[in-house]
Amino acid sequence: MGLARAWSIALFGVDGVAVEVEADIGAGLPGVQLVGLPDAALQQAKERVRAAVRNSGEQWPAHRITLGLSPAALPKGGSGYDLAIACAILAAAKAIPPDVLDNMALIGELALDGRVRPVRGVLPGLLAARRAGLREAIVPAEALPEAGLVDGMRVFGARRLDEVLACLRGEHGLETPPERAPAKRASSVDLADVLGQPEARWALEVAAAGGHHLLFVGPPGTGKTMLAQRLCGLLPELTPEEALEVTAIHSVAGALAPEAPLIDAPPFVAPHHSLSVAAMIGGGTGLAKPGAVSRAHRGVLFLDEACEFGPRRLETLRTALEEGEVRLARRDGVVRYPARFQLVLATNPCPCAPPRDTECLCPPNTRRRYLARLSGPLLDRVDIRVRMRPLTAMSAHDGAEPEPTSVVRERVREARRRAAQRWSAYGLGSNAEVPGTVLRRDFPLARGAIELLDHGLDIGVVTGRGADRCLRVAWTLADLAGIDEPGVDEVASALEFRDRRSA
Repeated sequence: MGLARAWSIALFGVDGVAVEVEADIGAGLPGVQLVGLPDAALQQAKERVRAAVRNSGEQWPAHRITLGLSPAALPKGGSGYDLAIACAILAAAKAIPPDVLDNMALIGELALDGRVRPVRGVLPGLLAARRAGLREAIVPAEALPEAGLVDGMRVFGARRLDEVLACLRGEHGLETPPERAPAKRASSVDLADVLGQPEARWALEVAAAGGHHLLFVGPPGTGKTMLAQRLCGLLPELTPEEALEVTAIHSVAGALAPEAPLIDAPPFVAPHHSLSVAAMIGGGTGLAKPGAVSRAHRGVLFLDEACEFGPRRLETLRTALEEGEVRLARRDGVVRYPARFQLVLATNPCPCAPPRDTECLCPPNTRRRYLARLSGPLLDRVDIRVRMRPLTAMSAHDGAEPEPTSVVRERVREARRRAAQRWSAYGLGSNAEVPGTVLRRDFPLARGAIELLDHGLDIGVVTGRGADRCLRVAWTLADLAGIDEPGVDEVASALEFRDRRSA
């Protein structure tokens, strides 16, 4: 007869809550009752834990066991509570000292033979445990590289339940996280590989410098995909906080590489056009899992052959582009996933997509219907639109070599530094994040530049939202040029980037 407790973590998206697992062994017929809003997978933990304890050489209490998961009103799911449940029961049975569990988080699924299996979301779970005041954790050994990313906690890895119990009894220790390898930013793709397309290269540089969304329209083989793949190489490296944020999302999605779990470079996500709406923005039963837009957080979401995605998938992007996050309501609750990414769209100008427009066999109505799959409201959120031309030569006409990524990245870094210094008082880091009200109220432009925007609004070239986005692009052009504020030329260039006829 006894009472003990252990700690585990409940995940809601990338947010975690510390869960107190209480075990009471009392009088009555042998059995296990689990309370605290468990889902079906957690209900089955009773059988998994019983078999794992027995196969680890421990005695299963022949009494009535009541397990309580607190907060009781919080829905809980998954198999990551198995290890905490087993340790709480054995502590209540006096098989291990109860006090060793007071400051420790236990995360892991148990196999019937006592093996500790990995689960998703170890990193965000340990971040939540640290916020709750827990300073130690035991996780599956396979998750140790991921768990070692959390500073301020002593983390141990276990492969079997009997190893955990021996450690809690003080008989021997457990595995510790490996040393972190120094971050290396290496890429096999370079801007120097792209032939021609000076306008598209310049648009890519502007998009990288300001964090703007981008649309490439052109025939196949002109380098749309090559340019998009090289955008991440121009972006600045993630800060330590941003790297943990991105890594936590990929941990929940189960997409971390075991040998190098920390994602310290902007991610590049390029889903196929046949993906579902749930795969695009997140979904699933119970609690929704992160989709492509969240896995591209702080990086690039590239939609190749964008017109083939269909309106339902494309229109789901609109809220994420404006708010930088997605909120998904499912049976077990509402989860929030960050989704602040740069969108790059690439499409052919028509279904037949010949190498040259003069060879197109599509009627004008067919071309219009094809490009109309990219709706006006979606395109209004795309800052830069570029029409790409067919290649006419396999080498530069003037003999000059194309600029490599390293050279362009330095200009982007300097432009980003100027923007970050200007917007630091507002808590913003790039021009694309600045609200239009701040630009118009606190950073008014010269009269000639504003009159140019007003004329664009008057003739219908841009909408109100489009005018704000033109201002953001104009500030990026000024940062790249090294001038204090944009003038008429920068605003005119920003308007030209948004001209529908150029795309």
